[in-house]
Amino acid sequence: MQDLEQTIRERAYHLWMAEGCPEGNAEGHWLAAQSEVLASSSENLSSISAATPKAKGPLERATKRR
Repeated sequence: MQDLEQTIRERAYHLWMAEGCPEGNAEGHWLAAQSEVLASSSENLSSISAATPKAKGPLERATKRR
């Protein structure tokens, strides 16, 4: 969980820097960074899940033996 928070913090910092270091929008940068990081994490999990072979259930194994 700390890694996620640190990743969001670093992304928010980069967004802030890219905008020229304006004052008063820390929450906006944090929320934008959080959204980006979580979306990226979700995409990564989906690609890992899609690449992982599905386990065969007992019924599938039994019908293949016949």
